Amino acid sequence: MTNVDWKIKTFSELTTTELYEIIKARVNVFVVEQDCPYPDLDDYDQKAIHLWAEDNGEVLAYCRIFDKGIKYPEASIGRVITTEKGRGKGLGKQLIAYAIDIIENRLRTSEVRISAQDYLLKFYSGFGFQETAKKYLEDNIPHTEMFRTKKESEA
Repeated sequence: MTNVDWKIKTFSELTTTELYEIIKARVNVFVVEQDCPYPDLDDYDQKAIHLWAEDNGEVLAYCRIFDKGIKYPEASIGRVITTEKGRGKGLGKQLIAYAIDIIENRLRTSEVRISAQDYLLKFYSGFGFQETAKKYLEDNIPHTEMFRTKKESEA
């Protein structure tokens, strides 16, 4: 990995090549690696802020960020991935830290709700997310809804 570039764009700012690379990365991780056929094109990309790391145009880590009232009453983060090429480099941690920063500074809120795959609960708890009682199967993968609000020490 030579040069990682971080990008933040709304849907209308994405180039067709960027959108293609984002969708390709999501399909490779969720559909191919996790063997989980699901409708990735869900009409929410148009409402999202897209955050990703790339190296020479190849997506290494990615997520969608939503303002309050789109997916949940609170802001949210979704479609979080680190591609095979991007793993082991700390990009997932940077991705979530940047996403939280965008939510707090651009969307002006500290309340964030996510739907986390259960094997990532410890990862997200490291960013202050707490498990809610809502546990469920989504596309045959165990998930838990998690919530984060700014800690008193951060206020």
